Amino acid sequence: MSDDGALTFDGMPTRLWSCTPTKLDTWLSCPRRFRFAYLDRRPKGLPWAHNSVGSSVHNALRDWWLLPVERRTPGAATDLVTRNFLTDGFRDDAQIREWRERAAAMTSSYVAHLDPDDEPAGVERTVSTTTHGMALSGRVDRIDRRASDDGADELVIVDYKTGRRPLTDDDARSSLALAVYVVAASRTLRRRSRRVELHHLPTGTVAAHDHTPESIERHLTRAGDIAAEASTAETVWKDRLASRAEDAAAGDADAVEAIDAHFPPSPGPSCSWCDYRRWCPSGRDASSEIAPWSGLADSA
Repeated sequence: MSDDGALTFDGMPTRLWSCTPTKLDTWLSCPRRFRFAYLDRRPKGLPWAHNSVGSSVHNALRDWWLLPVERRTPGAATDLVTRNFLTDGFRDDAQIREWRERAAAMTSSYVAHLDPDDEPAGVERTVSTTTHGMALSGRVDRIDRRASDDGADELVIVDYKTGRRPLTDDDARSSLALAVYVVAASRTLRRRSRRVELHHLPTGTVAAHDHTPESIERHLTRAGDIAAEASTAETVWKDRLASRAEDAAAGDADAVEAIDAHFPPSPGPSCSWCDYRRWCPSGRDASSEIAPWSGLADSA
């Protein structure tokens, strides 16, 4: 029995840490941002216009697959984007109109190359698995079912991208999230999976990689290492540091130092894009403030 009277059992497995690929990536990129996002729950800054574009396209593609087969047309995709376009983060109405048209055009062009009869195994499907001390879960944009070389069905992980940077096969190979989805989809849907694809709608290109058991294990080992660090820091937060958060916010140097010892910032130019920049003096000093529409291609 523990000091607080709770029953304990020797040899019982450690509780799995619940996480998503996004949560792991947040810890890896900046522990302070992890704290603001998952522990302190600080309010975010202004919404980003490029996120509005991405969400509008993703929502339209989800709803397109929900339509009856005979209505899955490029025109339907255009209509879905146009009617439900998100307008947060744009400079003005003219920019909203421009990007609504761009988003509709890229989505329509993309679905023109899809077979509406080729029903996916999943659309925005939540998949999960337990491995390497983690209870991992995430939502996949699309899971295709395709025949492999030996004729058996395989699951292919498809991730839509709408950003301005073209993607490469190396992006697909190195993506921790996509590797996690391979394992989680395979275990959730009970079919083999190894191929991951990044579909870049602005250019109509596909970056792809076929994973091996060895490459998947490397990703999972890396994810487990990240999770071990993050979960340990999270436990320290709950046990000792949460009670000092208000003092730190008020400028108490000792409280700030104690919290930063476990949740240090990772300041740099990329802090310009951080949703929690206004709460982070280190991030503000290391970066420039940018407009919410700065992530759009050809933005001014």
